[in-house]
Formats: sequence, structure tokens, C-alpha cells
Amino acid sequence: MDKFIIYCDGGCRGNQEKINIGGWGAFLQYKDNVNEIYGGVRNTTNNKMELLACIEALKAIHGNKDVPVEIHCDSAYVVNGMNSWVAGWIKNGWKNSKKKPVENQDLWKKLLALSNSHEDIKFIKVKGHADNEGNIRADALVNQAMDEMLI
Repeated sequence: MDKFIIYCDGGCRGNQEKINIGGWGAFLQYKDNVNEIYGGVRNTTNNKMELLACIEALKAIHGNKDVPVEIHCDSAYVVNGMNSWVAGWIKNGWKNSKKKPVENQDLWKKLLALSNSHEDIKFIKVKGHADNEGNIRADALVNQAMDEMLI
């Protein structure tokens, strides 16, 4: 069966500092077609970049809602969030288990809305910095985005 296979990654240099740079990247495949997208952001976090990579990837395939989608991501934060936590957050009015507002709620809501527009979408955890070519390429795009922010 034809499907979109997407590898997403995000990163941040200086994640604990006030001034930092972040990047996101996505490697998209459909049949024999490949597309690579990436971008950079100042003063952000790693988690925001991981979420933004998935959001931008889903925006890139907008209009193909009936084609199955597999999003491969090395972020447990994103994969666990989409596969498990988000249902509880919605049920609890976007509060986490400690009754505090969910962090990055705006990005989670965007990702959820884009995901819900697809009939068949899966979020799959992959090991980061391993022998997975798609994940390696997404990571390279993240670093390219951050490098370009320094120019």
C-alpha cells in the first residue's frame, strides 16, 4: 500500500540558556518521491523543535488526507504524547497529571488537528543517532537549519 513515510527531528543548541538556536527537519517519502524540509528558530526549546518538525511535515502533505502516514521520530516526548498522553490532556482540560497546564499546548493542539485530518496516521518511535537512514537525514537537516542561523 502507498503511504507517506516521514522522519522528523528537532534540536536546540544552548537549550538551557536564555539565547539559543533551534532547528527542525523532516525527510518525507511517498513512492519514489522524496522531499526535505527544515527551518530554524531563535530562543526556543528542543521539545518545541521536535513538535514543529511534525507539524511542518504534516503541513507539507496537506491535501492527501486519505493516504496513510507513518511519522518516525526519535522523540519519546512526541511519540508518547501523540500515542498516549494527549487523550488524557484533552479529558482533563489540557492539564497534565500534576494539574498544571500542558507545556507547548499551542503546538500540541496544532499537531493534533493536523493528525486528526488524516484517516490513518501512526507515530513510531525510532532510536536516535542509530543506523536509521531517515532519522540520520532528518538530524542532518536539523543541524543544517541551526548552522544557517549562525550565518
